[in-house]
Amino acid sequence: MAETDIQELVTEAEWRSAFPVMRQLRTHLDEEAYLDYVRQMTAEGYRLFARLVDGEIVALAGIEIQVNMYYGRHVWVCELVTDSDHRSSGHGLALLRFVEEWADEQGCELVALSSGVQRTDAHRFYEERADMERASYVYKQPLR
Repeated sequence: MAETDIQELVTEAEWRSAFPVMRQLRTHLDEEAYLDYVRQMTAEGYRLFARLVDGEIVALAGIEIQVNMYYGRHVWVCELVTDSDHRSSGHGLALLRFVEEWADEQGCELVALSSGVQRTDAHRFYEERADMERASYVYKQPLR
């Protein structure tokens, strides 16, 4: 039977080992840009957790604690991605449940995320498998 584990990735070597999976979600990033972002983001409270099967990273969750007047103290899921070879195996859900438990331990009221409008499979996962509710739309205005 495969051995599964969830661990926080905290070293540059660990972040680098996660890039092939992260690249499946953040396709616009090369490895150096990704590492640059992770360095900056972790300095501001970002945490990167991995689901491992027999030591291999199969899913990632990048999260941060935020406080605002809409959600109060909450965890924002910046990234949630499962390796394409390991989808529909429960790894994403296991990682999301871990994040929910971690958020509760940190005194957060909820877990929230946004999902690209084109990611219909992800929307179905969040609503049907993860039992999350659709709460809002997210808009952006590029400045450059």
